[in-house]
Amino acid sequence: MTIQSGEVWFVYDGDCPICQVAANRFQINKAVGKLHLVNAREDKENPVYKEINEKGLNLDEGMVIKFNDVYYHGRDALYIMAMLGTNQGWFNRLNYLLFRSKFFAKICYPSLKACRNMAIKAKGVGKIDNLK
Repeated sequence: MTIQSGEVWFVYDGDCPICQVAANRFQINKAVGKLHLVNAREDKENPVYKEINEKGLNLDEGMVIKFNDVYYHGRDALYIMAMLGTNQGWFNRLNYLLFRSKFFAKICYPSLKACRNMAIKAKGVGKIDNLK
């Protein structure tokens, strides 16, 4: 995969503890560009959030990474995170080791999504429901 520089938008569930760790720990290579974090529960007026809705990407089914005008959703977002991330810190190293393989990201994603759903249910938080 060839990485070009640009803006990286990471749209995540701000009420999900797993997603919060990812948002707080994810770092991209400086050569890639600038990382923008969008909490899908609070930043509903963000243009990228609105574009996600227009594209019909369900944020309850997965996070979204926008990079070079391409939207990566769910397991594809995990893969692109691994490709854009640094090797700085435990989260980024683990993310790269686990999800640099599209096949492994595909296998693991349903379990991660289930953990996310259990975590927000345990907190008593409803769905984002961005496509209503």
